Amino acid sequence: MPRGHSQPGRGGSLQDNLRDAAKEPERAQEHCLPPFAGGQHFFEYLLVVSLKKKGSGADYEPTITYQFPKRENLLRGQQEEEERLLGAIPLFCFPDGNEWAPLTEYPRETFSFVLTNVDGSRKIGYCRRLLPAGRGPRLPKVYCIISCIGCFGLFSKILDEVEKRHQISMAVIYPFMQGLREAAFPAPGKTVTLKSFIPDSGTEFISLTRPLDSHLEHVDFSSLLRCLRFEQILQIFASAVLERRIIFLAEGLSTLSQCIHAAAALLYPFSWAHTYIPVVPERLLDTVCCPTPFMVGVQMRFQQQVMDSPMEEVLLVNLCEGTFLMSVGDEKDILPPKLQDDILDSLGQGTNEPQTSEQLNEHVSGPFVQFFVKTVGHYASYIKREANGQGHFQERAFYKALTSKANRRFVKKFVKTQLFSLFIQEAEKSRNPPAGYFQQKILEYEEQKKQKKSREKTVK
Repeated sequence: MPRGHSQPGRGGSLQDNLRDAAKEPERAQEHCLPPFAGGQHFFEYLLVVSLKKKGSGADYEPTITYQFPKRENLLRGQQEEEERLLGAIPLFCFPDGNEWAPLTEYPRETFSFVLTNVDGSRKIGYCRRLLPAGRGPRLPKVYCIISCIGCFGLFSKILDEVEKRHQISMAVIYPFMQGLREAAFPAPGKTVTLKSFIPDSGTEFISLTRPLDSHLEHVDFSSLLRCLRFEQILQIFASAVLERRIIFLAEGLSTLSQCIHAAAALLYPFSWAHTYIPVVPERLLDTVCCPTPFMVGVQMRFQQQVMDSPMEEVLLVNLCEGTFLMSVGDEKDILPPKLQDDILDSLGQGTNEPQTSEQLNEHVSGPFVQFFVKTVGHYASYIKREANGQGHFQERAFYKALTSKANRRFVKKFVKTQLFSLFIQEAEKSRNPPAGYFQQKILEYEEQKKQKKSREKTVK
């Protein structure tokens, strides 16, 4: 996928570096994720980002005040890459501008952002913003863990442990993070146990478990469900499927971050391949004027600036009020009506019963996965292979195979998106369909169809 990136020292401004760094999404696609089977580092850096006074003015500037580990003996290219990465991070930890005043109370916030390296690989910043221990007015700071692994629940637990230690002393954080760095990242469903000593509390054992179903481990749908009705979530999904421009507005960084990750995860097994910024820093607000597709989160304080910007057709979602402030107008007509009803029926079942976060994720994601199973689940049968194994997708025959006119109309549009193109390019390269959750659901659906046919024959 061609991307234009600029690096520090090569004519790229910080603005360009930030914009480029934010372009790549958090992947939800199985075959795009690195194989987190174990043996990999949990994280690359733990950083503390603090607000420092800017000259003699009233403004503050976010600055990295602690870094673990310190990297030494890097090659020149690696050093430039590290400088670029560390230069972008502070602004994403404090995306809400430089006007701060010392506070006595501040609700802690947990959020994340995604940055892209020059080589196209991605890194996720998991952040916890809070007031440091002490008395009297003080400025918040951010603990930020940089990792290439998408597993929000796991890192949220790690941040809990960092926060617990930060209340004692920075010196207590170091051995915990060192132990974590030496531990192998667990396979799905497995647990890693860390031993950690805390003064006055003694030795603690901390268990970190990965969800068994790894395709949803980077997401939590509860915020999205609190903010919006099922019908609205369906319209956001429809807009994303056709790669439109979507802006989410909310007060809190946690809400923005969780809702945008959840919206992108609904596209599984496809990946949003365009600009994707869960919380847009003030300096990058002109992103909303881009003519290309994007999915971005903006804090409510910048609502007027966004509304006054010269935007192309956009879906503007107010998460605080649960309303659409702007829309194209056809969002309800994008998906086939019968399949829309199927999604809404499934979402509406059993919603009042208590569920674990994993059960909730499965309950919300499942109907959207079924949507793709019914519309494009037959894709593997329409990849014709040469003797060398290289595949060629038969697009026309693929959508003509659909018996429903409404489904065919939708799929004719969907095959033209980058979402579908990237997915099919991977499938063409691979001799067998990726053995993941989507493939499992396709096989289950085909089995159900066979059983239904044989029952109908028996009745006749």
